[in-house]
Amino acid sequence: MVSSLYFWYLARLYTKNLLAILFGLSFSFAMIDYFQHIRHFDVSFNYKVLYIFYMWQEALGLLYPLAIVFALIMTKFHLIRNNTMGALHAFGYDKKRLSVPFLTAAFGVYFLFTALHTTEFSYAKENAEHLLKNEIHAHNLNDLFFKYNDTFVYIKKLDPIAKTIEDITIFRVDGFQVDYTIHAPKANFDGEQWNAYEATLKTHLYKNGVLERYTIEHKDVIKTLHGYKPKIIKSLYEGEALNIVDAFYAYQLLQKQHLDSDKIRSVFYEKAIVPLFAPALLLILFFKLPFHARFMHAGKTIAFSLGITFVIWGILFGLKQIGQSGAVLPEFTALLPIALLWIYALYVYITDEKKIA
Repeated sequence: MVSSLYFWYLARLYTKNLLAILFGLSFSFAMIDYFQHIRHFDVSFNYKVLYIFYMWQEALGLLYPLAIVFALIMTKFHLIRNNTMGALHAFGYDKKRLSVPFLTAAFGVYFLFTALHTTEFSYAKENAEHLLKNEIHAHNLNDLFFKYNDTFVYIKKLDPIAKTIEDITIFRVDGFQVDYTIHAPKANFDGEQWNAYEATLKTHLYKNGVLERYTIEHKDVIKTLHGYKPKIIKSLYEGEALNIVDAFYAYQLLQKQHLDSDKIRSVFYEKAIVPLFAPALLLILFFKLPFHARFMHAGKTIAFSLGITFVIWGILFGLKQIGQSGAVLPEFTALLPIALLWIYALYVYITDEKKIA
């Protein structure tokens, strides 16, 4: 019972500080962004509120790793200033045991936001930009052309909201010859694939490499573009955001087409892997920050901790941009830095226990 009391006390104090920092930072971010763009708004008041809400969501997803680290700094400074940390040591709790509540809460926040990034939460910035450009209902895409398996696809108009296509043409090319074309005036997405209605299949027949004739068949419905969700098509064409689930499906599709997937992998790593720097940095700072007031110069210690956090976050942000540009494999810009940071964090966790300060 005594052991659980220390855990819940530290976890509750840390979580309270984390929420205060996260909501303060994210709301400030949203309001600053709003006032920067207020002169560009030509929409009603409720859409302005909606814009602030979308940008607040975007800020939450962007800043929560920083809040995880800042809350650790704030909480530990509070514990040291009130001699609570010394009292916990006097009761026999070592550093490793005291780190458990912080890591548990930090990973809880990480998993919560990772789950949110599998939903429409990831598209908050995109929705805000539509409002900013007064394109509230401008979701349609025109004149799309891409590869699907061994065929090429042309779409005249895609509505990703209604999940419909107007005028789709699919054709297969073998060398310099067109084997067949499929044309349908409309298609809709059933959750897994597209159903093209009233389709016309024109098969080209060649003799000695010369088109001799073609046959025409009319189909009530042809199923095609399996796995090509409207959001994935839009993202691949316009380079817009994807949530974790859609990024995974997009990666699978690009792999099947033997197309470059660097950008999609970078998007996945950005949302699922890169935020893991926060728990690792939390662990490092928890052990490296002094545990007693007499060993700590408060101003310098806090400034140094915040500086280190911003530097690491900035480096990871820059590496993310490089990975998305395709200049370097995203595995080197995302996975490698996080792995190295965690290796050092575990090294500190294993070897730093003997230090008193």
